[in-house]
Amino acid sequence: MILRRSLITLSIAATVGLTGGLSTVPAGAAPQVGPDVSSHQHPGNASINWFAVRAAGQQLAMVKATESTWYVNPYFVTDSLAMRAAGLIRGTYHYADPSRPAAPQALFYATVVLGQNGILDLPPVLDLEHSGGLGPRALAAWVREYFAVLEPLTGRKTIIYTYPQFWNTAMGATREFADHPLWIASYNGGAGPQMPRGGWRTWRFWQFTDSGRLPGVPTRVDLNRYNGSIGSLRAYGNAINVFGS
Repeated sequence: MILRRSLITLSIAATVGLTGGLSTVPAGAAPQVGPDVSSHQHPGNASINWFAVRAAGQQLAMVKATESTWYVNPYFVTDSLAMRAAGLIRGTYHYADPSRPAAPQALFYATVVLGQNGILDLPPVLDLEHSGGLGPRALAAWVREYFAVLEPLTGRKTIIYTYPQFWNTAMGATREFADHPLWIASYNGGAGPQMPRGGWRTWRFWQFTDSGRLPGVPTRVDLNRYNGSIGSLRAYGNAINVFGS
């Protein structure tokens, strides 16, 4: 989802620090378990066949819900419902716009995904890829405020999606949020992702490519792995596990 997902014009494309997409599974890596999608996976209003995605062995899927305080993915509702109907563990994410206040964005996202907090629903995700012009301290304060508003509404620790160079520079390699699950984007072709200097001992999800192919998805798509067994993934996708998630 890095950069190309945003509807905001970004100025950091030259500093992303990723090594390009891969469409193969690195040897020895954790099991591939699912894609994440946005409106980009619906060219010409094409649909995604989530039953075909599930039949291909995928266990979960994540879909972009909102961005800033003004954008709702027009395919969010249909994708979210179809993911559930196909039996996929379901996740959603909010694309952060730190140039605007955090609290309204947290409320906006929570309102849109209100029904996504049940069995086989993953905790909410904050997609953090650009600074909005904020320095590291101000950006950390923005994230802190976002969590302070969102988490009492969901009862779950928010997953942080980011990539190593962004966290190490824009976030100043802060360790403040190491208690939140990490979804890391690292297209390094290795058996595990490059980790940011943020205090995390491990990762929860790893986005290992932005150019995968799956039956049922009409475009190339981000692919992700979960750091654990399918059984533990299904347990994690359970909103009853409040604040231990």
